[in-house]
Amino acid sequence: MRELRVRWSALAAGIDAATPADRDRAVDALRALAILGVVLGHWLVTSLTTADGGLRGTSPLVHLPWLAPVSWVFQTLAVFFLVGGRVAALGHVSARERGVSYRAWVGQRLGRLFRPVAAVLVLWTVVAGGMLAGGAEFDTVRTLVKLVLSPLWFLLVFAALTAAVPLVSRLGPVWPAAVVAAVDLWRFGLGGPAWIGWVNVVAGWLVPFTLGAAWSRGALAGRGRLLLLTGGAAAATAALVLWGGYPASMVGVPGAAVSNLNPPTLAAVAFGLAQCGLALLARDRLARLMRRPAAWAKVALVNLSAMTVFLWHQTAMMAVTALGMLASADLPGLHTPPDSVAWTAARILWLPVFAVALGLCWAAFSVHEQARRPRPATDCVPTPPVKEITHA
Repeated sequence: MRELRVRWSALAAGIDAATPADRDRAVDALRALAILGVVLGHWLVTSLTTADGGLRGTSPLVHLPWLAPVSWVFQTLAVFFLVGGRVAALGHVSARERGVSYRAWVGQRLGRLFRPVAAVLVLWTVVAGGMLAGGAEFDTVRTLVKLVLSPLWFLLVFAALTAAVPLVSRLGPVWPAAVVAAVDLWRFGLGGPAWIGWVNVVAGWLVPFTLGAAWSRGALAGRGRLLLLTGGAAAATAALVLWGGYPASMVGVPGAAVSNLNPPTLAAVAFGLAQCGLALLARDRLARLMRRPAAWAKVALVNLSAMTVFLWHQTAMMAVTALGMLASADLPGLHTPPDSVAWTAARILWLPVFAVALGLCWAAFSVHEQARRPRPATDCVPTPPVKEITHA
């Protein structure tokens, strides 16, 4: 154990020393927290139960609606888009100043996003085909594939907004928020068609993305302004939930008439703004924390494989669920209906097992996320991961 601590301290010190002095470590900390929030949120509110010999997807929020506050903590996509907007805006300006073409810049950015996706799609194409050929129930296969593919919508939207940075980086968040409000008024208040809500998939996430771009320009420097943003957005969220008819849960609930997330509603946008305000208020404290080599090394390593963690966390959960069926089809918190506090307590105990499974997925597939850089012929030692971290 002591040897492991010594090795970790040496690794952390090396990562800390190799990090450029001007790197904004608080931004990386927010990105890591956002990704881990999504992962833990999915593990807590997604359940696979055995029914009629197959697996069916459900959620404890269906049976225990008072757990809705859990979604307020772990629905952190707005913070990810906030950080993404800042990083993309700064990166585009830097590339332009260095004479890098827009095509080269956006290709590099999107390549980092989509390289890991190919591995997921290939593996699950093989797995789904094998399950169907082996006689698995079609609904079971569909449930599993849906869980794997559903997070990919986020990457498509994020990629589109990143590619559009030259057009949207100067756009304030008020304008896309107004579009979301108008769409919600049309479909909920005026009886408009349901399909118009899908406009909010872009407009809704454009709000935190453009807020991040404004952050990159120094527009969010005042603490008073951030307190006003956070308080106003939180009050708006509460009003929309209490009197506007919006659901309290900030994630989708199977069978619910309205989802705050699919597509995003005005309540989800207001909630996201409050969350972004809190994140920005916490950045100075995070920056101080990130001066500690051990804390910074953990954040840096998560950022190094953020997309791998995001893309494979559902697979890790499903692998544990499937393997658990070999022992019993009714393991509490794994296969049983999520309709009690006991299930919630049991699910929390399964989280470390999911994390181990995710670690195995990371070991197998993280290589697809790393940029391929030529190595000098004289370099006989593999490039350490810190090189990727400090240039991400």
